[in-house]
Amino acid sequence: MACRKPLVGVIGLGIIGSQVAGNLRAAGFDVWVWNRSPRQEPNFVGSAMEVAETADTIQIFVSDGPALIATVEAMAPVLASRHVVLNHATVSPAEVNTASEIVNKCGAGFLNAPFTGSRLAAGAGDLVYYVGGDTALLARVQPILQASSREILHVGEIGQASLVKIATNLVSAATVQALAEAMALLDRAGVPLDTFVKATELNAMSSAVSKAKLPIMVTGEFEPHFALKHMLKDVELGLAEAKTFGVLLPACGAVAASMQDAAKAGWSDMDFSVVAKHYPYPGKVTQLENATRSTEGSGPAIPEPRKSIFPLFGKRS
Repeated sequence: MACRKPLVGVIGLGIIGSQVAGNLRAAGFDVWVWNRSPRQEPNFVGSAMEVAETADTIQIFVSDGPALIATVEAMAPVLASRHVVLNHATVSPAEVNTASEIVNKCGAGFLNAPFTGSRLAAGAGDLVYYVGGDTALLARVQPILQASSREILHVGEIGQASLVKIATNLVSAATVQALAEAMALLDRAGVPLDTFVKATELNAMSSAVSKAKLPIMVTGEFEPHFALKHMLKDVELGLAEAKTFGVLLPACGAVAASMQDAAKAGWSDMDFSVVAKHYPYPGKVTQLENATRSTEGSGPAIPEPRKSIFPLFGKRS
């Protein structure tokens, strides 16, 4: 008799969660889903508890720490040893450890698995998960994570995965702020901004972030691939952790101030590259030749897949 695939639950059907649920179905898993606002999705149930009543493995894609803790508290009455709960939200180490304690007290397993990747990457099964927690649990849910990922990186303990994700987003946020300021200088000097876009592609500073965000910034098309409110939350998490450890982050402090001003201007739901709107140049370039549009979901766009250096938890074959 063939072993049945574990039943999977997905909680949070935003830009990424809905794509992950679709990937799981395509991979042959039975998937049960819930979202605070109802969605027209197969097997949409009435609560997080109902997801846990049916599913063995539960993937959580919520917006912040309080939402994560509320979700695991709602599931707690029915969690048992058959369950593995995976948190994919970017939250503080303290919040994720609180969630882990709630789950573990019920006898269930818990992994912290924040991710990087885009909406299109999620749809193509090309996310990258940073996973903190027990490696035996990770091996147990590996086929489920592989349905939506190209690589799975085990980074140690539960809270360390959160710190890795926060740190990478600090770099992305600072990069976009630096690009916004550089283009403001060039615009004031009368240098065509499409020239700057081309120049960065040939420069050592070129990155997935610059390739994804520059076209958005110069054309002024700030569709929310990764909203300002979410990046601001992550930067503020990073600053709070730095304060705890006595580490000064002056560049990230300046980025946070810029993003806070953008939020006050009413731009919270736009892509975080909207910090360029502090300057007058967005929209001056109407068309870019061979431009790469941003498709972010929770961090920078991902380069082309490469061979995994972590064979145990690498991309599915």
